[in-house]
Amino acid sequence: MDRRSFLESCTAAAGLGAAAASFPAWAADAKPKAYAKALLVDDRGAPLKASALKPQANYVFHYPFEATPVFLLDLGKAVSPNALTTQDRNSYQWPGGVGARRSIVAFSAICAHQLVYPTPEVSFISFRRKRAQRGVQDGLIHCCAEHSQYDPARGAEVLSGPARQPLCAVLLAHDAGADTLTAYATLGGELFDDFFRKYEMKLSLDVGPKARNAVAGQSVVRELEKFCKNPIQC
Repeated sequence: MDRRSFLESCTAAAGLGAAAASFPAWAADAKPKAYAKALLVDDRGAPLKASALKPQANYVFHYPFEATPVFLLDLGKAVSPNALTTQDRNSYQWPGGVGARRSIVAFSAICAHQLVYPTPEVSFISFRRKRAQRGVQDGLIHCCAEHSQYDPARGAEVLSGPARQPLCAVLLAHDAGADTLTAYATLGGELFDDFFRKYEMKLSLDVGPKARNAVAGQSVVRELEKFCKNPIQC
């Protein structure tokens, strides 16, 4: 382990200790759930360079299943760890951003309220660099269904609306030498089973029998505007 990796590990361990002390006695710890590693690639199949991401732009890839979309964001600033809790009162320590500036984050794009998600036809949920209307803050992930707002700089913590827990985080590893990103786990409240039950028919038509297949090897990253024909700005 090089000096930088050692220091990052020490910092993360210290954060975990501080977070544990802040949770009430009833809170159980939620652990990262490992899935098959997936290198993030562009639409030509080349490894995506973390430094090529546009700051505060919406990107989408699929993980940990072929039909489950994820938002990839470079917030343009260093993002610190944050202590969070699921709706089942499981506590967890979100590790913050990765990349050269620790500014890159990823979250499940399935809203924690009504399971709204981006499709190739339309998206009612996305990161909003600037507010589209009164009451919608800058720099948040906003869902138009019931106006839940999540702060990606704080682990997709719920700031307003009916959602009862943060968006599930997707953990990324950054290879500093190659400047690549690899998804390897989720952290927080997963809603994949509910998602597959609710959209079983639609997913069978849109994705086919591979909808529940685990993503492995690589996952293609696209800008939301290229992935989706009609991103709604409510």
